[in-house]
Amino acid sequence: MLTLGAWLHNLSPFAWEISNGFGLRWYGLSYAAGFVVAYLLMRALAGRGLIQIPKDRVADAMTLLILGVIVGGRLGYCLVYEPALLTTFTSSFPFWSFFALNKGGMASHGGMVGVIVACAIIARGFRDDRGTILGRTSTLHVMDVMALCATPGLFFGRVANFVNGELLGKIVALPGQAAPWWAVQFPQEIFSASMDKGGHRPPLSAEQAIELERLIETHRGAAATDEQAFQRVIDLLQKGPTETSRRIADQLAPLVSARHPSQLYQALAEGIVLGVALLLIWRVPRAPGVIASWFLIIYGVLRVVTEFWRLPDAQLAVQRIAGLSRGQWLSVLMVVAGVALLHFSLTRVKRVPGLLGGWGLRAPGAAV
Repeated sequence: MLTLGAWLHNLSPFAWEISNGFGLRWYGLSYAAGFVVAYLLMRALAGRGLIQIPKDRVADAMTLLILGVIVGGRLGYCLVYEPALLTTFTSSFPFWSFFALNKGGMASHGGMVGVIVACAIIARGFRDDRGTILGRTSTLHVMDVMALCATPGLFFGRVANFVNGELLGKIVALPGQAAPWWAVQFPQEIFSASMDKGGHRPPLSAEQAIELERLIETHRGAAATDEQAFQRVIDLLQKGPTETSRRIADQLAPLVSARHPSQLYQALAEGIVLGVALLLIWRVPRAPGVIASWFLIIYGVLRVVTEFWRLPDAQLAVQRIAGLSRGQWLSVLMVVAGVALLHFSLTRVKRVPGLLGGWGLRAPGAAV
């Protein structure tokens, strides 16, 4: 009994594994790539006089942006999805689970809050050696710049989610059933709790359960738990000799469900569709805040739509509220905030042609 059509995910999360469980991960590289592309875009815009951030201060702005993304993204994940990480300490590096980014990762909504805080700081300008403040502008203008430059990072991040085999999509075929060619089998689902207990692991037949147990025992070695033994199976699938990897893939294929590659759906939506839309909006000079507003609106709508193919985080006691996941509800709030910001930008902020989103002289009494 074989699963037909679907591709069995065998990608390693490591671009370079220095030792067992330690090395350079694709997830970290995705953030680095996003920051590098954002830096280059900002340098190009500053060089053409399209933004108020001085070209020689782009690196300073990027430093603040990086801090905002990392602190906001990690804190957002911990607060919304797994608060226990804030109070969990261990005897091994990094000692505080808050810093263990491989446990849960980052929340994009939290990262955006961190970016907004960074934008407010960047808008205050940068003091030079003589005490002169350079590049002071409106927060809304900086938000426009960051919104336009953020989409490559969103794309890279979602691709890294796919490489990691996390944020699983909905099942299109149960283990052993034929599946469409575009579906993906993620062996990582075995680590999750069973679906009847709120997890993402589908039920196996008695025969399939025996085959899985046999596979685990074959590669148990000195592993103390089934999860550790299965991790050895995954390691051999991803990094073992070609023949060993192929043999394990053949054994795993009938035991793993086929799913929507929802991570790639979101990479396409949040990275490419959103980026193209913002570029089209930018072509016409706008009041400061308009580009950031449309970022919130379009991202929120796309996130709500794409999450219908993505499963909520398995560790949540309440995974859906009124039919929507927490991520979808946060995205709804983003859309509402975007509409409110758009109304404010169009009615109370002056447009200045020639700059990205306009630079924006504040209207009387308007606060940005």
